[in-house]
Amino acid sequence: MKQLVLLLMFSTFLTPVFGQGYDIGVEFQAYPTGYMPGVRLERNFGTRHALHLRVGANIFDHRDWGKHLRERGAGVGFTLGYKRYFSEGHEGLFLGLRNDIWWNQVDWGRDNGLPSEGTTKITVVQPTVEGGYTFVKNHFFWTPSLGFGFEINAVTDGEPTGEGAILLAGLIVGYRF
Repeated sequence: MKQLVLLLMFSTFLTPVFGQGYDIGVEFQAYPTGYMPGVRLERNFGTRHALHLRVGANIFDHRDWGKHLRERGAGVGFTLGYKRYFSEGHEGLFLGLRNDIWWNQVDWGRDNGLPSEGTTKITVVQPTVEGGYTFVKNHFFWTPSLGFGFEINAVTDGEPTGEGAILLAGLIVGYRF
């Protein structure tokens, strides 16, 4: 069901893509305990504004920074966000707000003399503020960025797992229509 929702959202956002003012690319974000690759579509509007949608994966290894000695997992999800550029033309310095939703599965273990292991399914909400710089040349663009936000386990099926502040470094490369 989650995959169907993601597919419908992405295809609805992609429908008018053949007009001008769209960026299509791949996005990669890394944080201290994982990384998030994805496919991204951005709709530029006005002279300084943009909305974006990313569909991707979240792959992580919390090591002992979570609630257990070991926490590893992965999931799928999407991002909705907004950017405001400081100069016209949808390039240069920007600030933005975004929110990710991830449906993750965490395999965890602890070593307290009696081995115990389990799996927890979590729905993560991840609000983030970001800043970056978009370079454009001959319709191709690349955007390095830094973000700060919070991972919030909104729904937990199983034992609690790690959550909290998150620092993200990202790169987007793609083509502008």
